[in-house]
Amino acid sequence: MKITVGVIGSAGGRISKTAREKSYLLGKAVAESGCVLLTGGCPGIPFDAARGAKEAGGIVVGISPGIDLNEHVVRYKSPTDYLDILIFTGTGLMGREVTGIRSCDVVVVVSGRSGTLGEFSIAYDEGRPIGVMEGTGGITREIKKIVKAVKKKTGSTVLYDSDPKRLVARLLKVYKKERGKPRSFSAG
Repeated sequence: MKITVGVIGSAGGRISKTAREKSYLLGKAVAESGCVLLTGGCPGIPFDAARGAKEAGGIVVGISPGIDLNEHVVRYKSPTDYLDILIFTGTGLMGREVTGIRSCDVVVVVSGRSGTLGEFSIAYDEGRPIGVMEGTGGITREIKKIVKAVKKKTGSTVLYDSDPKRLVARLLKVYKKERGKPRSFSAG
């Protein structure tokens, strides 16, 4: 099976040009590494990553909050461009987060707001290897402080880098080393 790399980040609000460019390059790096890209199938950072992956010949999976294509597009105002597969959860924006994170082998955070923080927390608690794309703003500026404040060993390895290609390579190395080890799935 191919390794699945999830890219999480701001779907709306003010997103810097730098964050959008790094997200695109991140998607490209995921595809060039032979991995599958997984996103929330939404606009913003996830859309830019999907575009990068598709333009590099990759496979892109979107996890939709909607129950069907109409709800995905009309209610959630989310795109279908650059997606190969769209999985409809029908669980809303917050409900789809667990499905999305648990469907990833590795997670990368770009920019981000409260929804991204929730996804990061799930990935961290469940011991996923996590990359933080430095220089993209949003919650990426706060993750080191959050991890330190949590004071909880979950088995998650958190890597920080400003270069998308290098970050993907580093995360894949960690994942391949840790593959098969039990994950935390700890409560609280």
